[in-house]
Amino acid sequence: MAAITISNLSKCFGKEKVLSDIDLDVRDGEFIALLGPSGCGKSTLLRLIAGLETPNSGLIRLGNREITHLPPEKRDVALMFQSYALMPHMTVFENVRFPLRMKNILSRADQGSRVKGALEQVQLSNLGGRYPSELSGGQQQRVALARAIVAEPQVLLLDEPLSNLDARLRETMQIELKQLYQSLRMTTIFVTHDQAEALALADRVVLMHAGIIEQVGTPKDLYNRPKTVFAADFIGGANILWIEVGCMGNHFIGTLPDGSTISLSGRGDLAEGFRPFMIRQEAIRFAPEGEDVIRLEGVIESQHFSGSVIKSIIRFGDLQISAITPAKNTPERSGSIIFGMHYNDLIGIDT
Repeated sequence: MAAITISNLSKCFGKEKVLSDIDLDVRDGEFIALLGPSGCGKSTLLRLIAGLETPNSGLIRLGNREITHLPPEKRDVALMFQSYALMPHMTVFENVRFPLRMKNILSRADQGSRVKGALEQVQLSNLGGRYPSELSGGQQQRVALARAIVAEPQVLLLDEPLSNLDARLRETMQIELKQLYQSLRMTTIFVTHDQAEALALADRVVLMHAGIIEQVGTPKDLYNRPKTVFAADFIGGANILWIEVGCMGNHFIGTLPDGSTISLSGRGDLAEGFRPFMIRQEAIRFAPEGEDVIRLEGVIESQHFSGSVIKSIIRFGDLQISAITPAKNTPERSGSIIFGMHYNDLIGIDT
C-alpha cells in the first residue's frame, strides 16, 4: 500500500514556523495537488515527505511504515525537481538509468529494458543517445520524469515540474502527465501555485496558506463550495460580498453594500451580522431577467478582451466586481448598467 499519513507535522527554519500541525491522508494511488501562494509551505511539505528536510514534530507514514526520520534512499519515493537536475555529461539513457545504478536494482541488461520502457512512456524512445544540452525544455522535462519513474517507486513527488515551460507546452505536458498517471496509477503528490493546473490534474486539492491546510477536497468541491474567504478568492478568483444578515419574523434578510435587500430564506442556519458570500466571475450577468435573479446597478470601469470572453470590472458602491461574460453578451462602457446573478449563484462562506 502506498498511502501516506501525515500527523501533527510542523517545521521551523530558525524562529520562523513554516508548517503548523499538518494532518493529511493521501490514499493509495491518488493524485494530490499541493496548491497555494509562494511561501505557504507546500514545497517544504513535499521535501519532508521526500526526506530532504527533518520535521520539528509530527509523523509521516508510508503504508504500514513510519518514515519520518528515514533517509531519502530508504523511503521508496522519487522526487522530480523544478530544475530537472539532469547530469549534462550523461546521455538521456544514462540519466534515466542513474537511479537503478545507484540503488543496484536489476542486472545491466534488465536496467536497459527498464530504461527503454520508461522512455517509451514519456515518448522519448528515439532520443536515448542525446545529451541534455541537445534537448528542448519540454524534452528535458520528460527525461526527468522518466528518471523519476524508472525505479517504480511507491510515491512520485513533483515540485512545480511544469513551471519552466511556456504556456502552450505547459498545457500539452499537463495532458501527458495526466495520461502517464492514469497508466501508472502511482501515488502522486504535485506542488503548484497555479490553481488552473491543480484543478485540471488532481483527484483532490490540498489548499495551503501561511503554513496550514486551508481546505482539502475535489477540484469541484473547492471551486463550488469553498469553506473560507481565502479559498473562495484563491480558487477561481471569486467576488466576495459582505452582506449584513438580519432576521425579519421567520425569514433571514440580507442587506447588500448599496443598501438594497434580498431574501436569504432557504439557506439553512445563518447567524445575524456581517457574513461573507461568494459570486464567481462567470456567474455575473448583464441585464439579468427572471424571478430568481438579483439585479444590481453599477458602472463598468474597465474591460479586458480575451477572445470569446471579456472581463469587466464593475464599480458597485465602494466595491469592484469582476465579471467574465461572452463577448457577444457584454455591453460597452457607457454610464450605469444593470448586472446581477441568479439567487443560487450567491454562495455563503463559513468563515
